[in-house]
Amino acid sequence: MHAAVYRGDSVVNVEEIAVPEIGPGEMLVRVEACGICHTDLKKIAYNLLAPPRVYGHETAGVVAAVGTGVTKYRPGDRVVVFHHIPCMECFYCRRKIYAQCPVYKKVGVTAGFEPAGGGFAQFVRVMDWIVERGVERIPEGVSFERASLVEPLNTCLKAVVQCDPQPEELALVMGQGPIGLMFTMLAKRSGARVAVTDTIGARLEVARRCGADLTYDPSLVDVAAQVKDLTGGRGADLVIVAVSARGIVEQAIACSRPGARILLFAQTSATERIEASGADICVGERRLFGCYSASIDLQEESANLVFGGELPVEELISHRLPLVKIRSGFDLALHPGPKSLKIIVQPQRWS
Repeated sequence: MHAAVYRGDSVVNVEEIAVPEIGPGEMLVRVEACGICHTDLKKIAYNLLAPPRVYGHETAGVVAAVGTGVTKYRPGDRVVVFHHIPCMECFYCRRKIYAQCPVYKKVGVTAGFEPAGGGFAQFVRVMDWIVERGVERIPEGVSFERASLVEPLNTCLKAVVQCDPQPEELALVMGQGPIGLMFTMLAKRSGARVAVTDTIGARLEVARRCGADLTYDPSLVDVAAQVKDLTGGRGADLVIVAVSARGIVEQAIACSRPGARILLFAQTSATERIEASGADICVGERRLFGCYSASIDLQEESANLVFGGELPVEELISHRLPLVKIRSGFDLALHPGPKSLKIIVQPQRWS
């Protein structure tokens, strides 16, 4: 089969490798679509994990084979595969902090080599604990490309549940890439009034179609002043930081009112540092917190939101590329153009 193999030094080559073998309780899935996620791009760009690996974790496809003991699925089933699933028994799972569970941190899907998701390949091996609790069926009529958005939507839904936007509140979403746009949809669904920021005009247009009430280009206007004008001088009740940039957290604080919640979602690099006035947090009684990865408790709900059409997630897909063009997909994701949003790799295509 063909796979995009990370070889170190930020190099990814499309190569021919063996189809992974499955064992008892496992499944082989033919990958039809896999989204490019910035988490994987960071691992490649900064060489965070030892090579060789095959990345890609927003995976949708068809069951090709099942191992001994698998009765829940059969060849031909259309499925979405999560790559992290918690044990449900440890200290962190009992407190529903699943992303800190040692089993959750183990990747349970691979195309070969050390498990790393494997979705940038034509087939993946799904390990037994993922088969048990980390697979959702795709209904007929739902495209694989749409279905591949279930995992990233889950991560956003988890964060929105955590920050709990309320009707009548003003929620500010900073950044309108694919993740920011999902936050816009979900915040609007909660009943909040939603303001968003981005420096790409076309993304602000999409944001309006996804439910944004107010859109701002921070390179053209003083967003903090605009937000305070809307709120009688107070500031936003909730700020979701869906982009990583120098000074972005200070900007979020400046846009928020005393007592506001500020959610950090894009600050995933260990080298990234945040500077803020202690008084803005302490004296201003703001809550600054983070949220990371998906929740098994929201797995079915996130799938239903994507499959059921309640959210306009198709708006997010801008490019569908064959596996052989994955490096141009990486470049586009890292350096987005006016019309680029979610880039989907289709491993069964060769042109």
